[in-house]
Amino acid sequence: MPPGDELHFLLSDASTQVFDACWIANRCKISTAVMANVWGDLDLLLDSPSSLTVTSTARGTIKDKAGFKAAEDVVALRKAIEGIGTTEKTLVEVLTGRSNAQRQLICKAYQEAANRTLVDDLKGDTHGDFEDLLVALVTPPALFDCHEVIGAIKGPGTTEETLTEIFASRSNKQIKALSDAYLAETGRSMTHDLKAEVSGDYATTLLILAEGKRDESTNVDPAKAKADAKALYEAGEKKWGTDESKFIDILCHRSVPQLRQTLVEYKALSNKTLQESIEREMSGTLEDLLVAIVKCVKSVPAYLAERLFKSTKGVGTTESILTRIMVGRSEMDMLDIRAEFKKLFGCSLYSTIKSETAGNYGQALLKLCGEDD
Repeated sequence: MPPGDELHFLLSDASTQVFDACWIANRCKISTAVMANVWGDLDLLLDSPSSLTVTSTARGTIKDKAGFKAAEDVVALRKAIEGIGTTEKTLVEVLTGRSNAQRQLICKAYQEAANRTLVDDLKGDTHGDFEDLLVALVTPPALFDCHEVIGAIKGPGTTEETLTEIFASRSNKQIKALSDAYLAETGRSMTHDLKAEVSGDYATTLLILAEGKRDESTNVDPAKAKADAKALYEAGEKKWGTDESKFIDILCHRSVPQLRQTLVEYKALSNKTLQESIEREMSGTLEDLLVAIVKCVKSVPAYLAERLFKSTKGVGTTESILTRIMVGRSEMDMLDIRAEFKKLFGCSLYSTIKSETAGNYGQALLKLCGEDD
């Protein structure tokens, strides 16, 4: 048996993929017991806070800068951009050292002073991943998500992976803001464009999520959780073929607290986690999306930590994922993402970014990450 095969045998398919990433990178020391149970441990689930229902800046790494003066920052940015050669260090220090709300004030003051937009000047004076990161930083969060969705569905082919990440991990409030930004940006409804680009059960699931109407009740009905668990078991493991519609309905509509109770009841009933059953019974983009929903119901930070790790595994790094998550979560729950990353993969997010990125782009990401754990 080749090295590692005995470990692969012990892990679920999803966990094996993550373990493979670490094996290839030869960078982090992962406990196989932790990896095998990373998405199966439900002991503390019912009492844990959720980023899907609570949007707070308390766990972010980027805060409002004390004594902030937009005019002073505009002077520094113009000097960095308009001088001979661009002073990238200044761009990084200013834009990663301010909250998004403060960056919007900088953008307004910059346009008034220079008669040009800061976005246009950043695009003209920086390039590649560094440019993308700086532009993301000065874009309002909902508009940034909007641009990511547009980028995922325009041109040949649709990037379902991006759509899955965004719609599985955003709260109702964030999806509503995204939808409003999309309409203002394109003049069309987001759901209208999504319908033209995705199909099948994946489309059905995604469009329900894109409505941003998940039940937000904090009350849990134990009897309903048992009934839903039984319905899911009978729609999947217990029957020949799978009734995907039952999974879609329950996972897209129930509140997070209710779904967490359902996950506990499902495991008690079937002796498997719901994620394991979905991975056994389904395939393709629908499987990916439903698994992502289950993971985000359990822990959005853990889901995004896993996404960050996978973006750096193997040959090459997927910078678009790094940029989207590091910018998008820097004021929300980056501290929690860092903690989950260290717990899951045995090394810090900071050290991983440092080893897998370089230059001004890497320095900006490290500023968003905050500190080494």
